[in-house]
Amino acid sequence: MLKIEEIREIIALIDQSSINEFTYETEGTSVSLKKSSEPTVAQHEKIIAPIDHTQVATPTVQQPSANGEQTEQPVVESEVAYDYEIVSPMVGTLYAASSPEKDAFVSQGSKVTNDTVVCIVEAMKLFNEIEAEVTGEIVEVLVEDGELVEYGQPLFRVKKN
Repeated sequence: MLKIEEIREIIALIDQSSINEFTYETEGTSVSLKKSSEPTVAQHEKIIAPIDHTQVATPTVQQPSANGEQTEQPVVESEVAYDYEIVSPMVGTLYAASSPEKDAFVSQGSKVTNDTVVCIVEAMKLFNEIEAEVTGEIVEVLVEDGELVEYGQPLFRVKKN
């Protein structure tokens, strides 16, 4: 029987190769892998992207003024100040707590450190703990418990200390 680390290694090797489909059978156990155009579990690195607010364009909307001329007004977005977004490292189902009876790992206002578990993402029956990897405060929770998440999807916004 293959160990989890061996399966992860096979996934990584296939992901880097030109092979589109792979099947491995041994001692009555079979593992089949097939590439798709969507991001997969093989892309399992944790991603925390710093946000450079100087490069973000402010959206505007055209509004008529009192004299009938069109003026541009900035669109007011969420005023939540944050430095980092913790994003999903894989496609899967997000769980906010370790079990339905327990409280969520974090919520808005929670203080986090580099190794604080913020959620679990389940992919292919594997439960992957997602850590904050930054020290600060959760200022916005962008997903709900049980929600399907995509690779690179923002999960939490953090104001770092």
